[in-house]
Amino acid sequence: MDPIEQLLAERACQRLLLDLVRRLDFQEPASVAELFTEDGTWAWPAGDRLVRGREALRAYFGSRPADRLSRRLMSNVLVEVTSADTATATSYFTTYRVDGYDGYDGGTAPAGPPVRIGHYEDAFRRSAEGDWLLRNRTVFLPFAGPTPRL
Repeated sequence: MDPIEQLLAERACQRLLLDLVRRLDFQEPASVAELFTEDGTWAWPAGDRLVRGREALRAYFGSRPADRLSRRLMSNVLVEVTSADTATATSYFTTYRVDGYDGYDGGTAPAGPPVRIGHYEDAFRRSAEGDWLLRNRTVFLPFAGPTPRL
């Protein structure tokens, strides 16, 4: 793979991760499923939780509370292109969120500490159409607490 192709693949994977966070935070959580392959997975090794397949991902993320306010900060996104059609990434995240938020008229929620700090390990696959999609996402949560309710 030439250096320009590699840079384009890295950027496409980084952008996909940022799009995923935007969708989760701005009230389109079920649409996250479209960023995965048909057989894509989201896994939490602690507790042995696994969501497999696009339809299951759509149902899982679509079931989030409608009154949840969240913001995720992503950093240290490192994409490694492993072939012309595959890549991996590691990224760090910090999640702030509350449930019971009804202030979409411009109101703010009280600031509090993050409820989750961890990292993701991702695997990507390029589709036949040339789009990069998530094949697997694994969440590691060394710091986690309950979501406060307003």
